[in-house]
Amino acid sequence: MMKLNGIGATNEHARIILESYKRVTGKKLLEKDPMQGDEFEKLYDAPFIVLSHGLELDPVLNFGNRAAQKLWEMDWTTFTSTPSRLTAEAMEREEREQFLRAVGANGFIDNYKGIRISSTGRRFYIVEVTVWNLTDEKGNKYGQAASFHEYRYI
Repeated sequence: MMKLNGIGATNEHARIILESYKRVTGKKLLEKDPMQGDEFEKLYDAPFIVLSHGLELDPVLNFGNRAAQKLWEMDWTTFTSTPSRLTAEAMEREEREQFLRAVGANGFIDNYKGIRISSTGRRFYIVEVTVWNLTDEKGNKYGQAASFHEYRYI
């Protein structure tokens, strides 16, 4: 596996993504639970999109698996230094912000859909997206994550 730097490039962060998802949805994000120490690698290589951002005033992406990087046409360093709002077109950002506030209040939302834009300007429609709050077992907040399997270029 390639060497990645940053908060999102840790087994601990991957474990928070996986455990938060299970805690709020009652389902597993990955088909099989990874062995301790393999969480990052298994999540990074998942065949569907998984991404997360932190708690900054203007939240910055801190994890994007290989599938997310490919879709948004960014490498790890670029992806994990991008404010998450820039993954949506300007006209979609207010709707996205309202949606994220609802996730914050409810813990998670599934079946979200919306238009996103890659780093090269390629537009795509995402469907059946689950977005959830990232928390540890004590309730400490770490940000939000999203996952989806389906998208269509427009």
